[in-house]
Amino acid sequence: MIQIGIFEATLHDYIRDQFKTQGCPVRIINGTDDHIHCLFLLNPKKSISQIINQVKGSTSFHINKAQLLKQRFEWQDGYGVFSVGDKDLDIVVNYIRNQKKHHLSYTTEAKYEIFQQLNGEFPAP
Repeated sequence: MIQIGIFEATLHDYIRDQFKTQGCPVRIINGTDDHIHCLFLLNPKKSISQIINQVKGSTSFHINKAQLLKQRFEWQDGYGVFSVGDKDLDIVVNYIRNQKKHHLSYTTEAKYEIFQQLNGEFPAP
């Protein structure tokens, strides 16, 4: 696993700028060493895949060109996307803000299932 903690703030700022360039203002970005969560407003003139592909591509290019890591960096294939209504914004912002704390007690897979349940993706057990 790649340790991004050493340049996390720089990475988040760069990602924020990339979303802004795509016309997608960012509300919050946070994450752990193996993934990040970004809450942003979607530019209605672009598809989510166009936006994410641009952000991921430019970010990995930047990390490798600046040699921020000893090894080559690349994002995993794919991504997860959820839409959030106004009534749930505070919950999601708080969730993202406390990302590292959440990962002390839950696996990524367990958190994904919880998030799906909160969004009505499938019923809770």
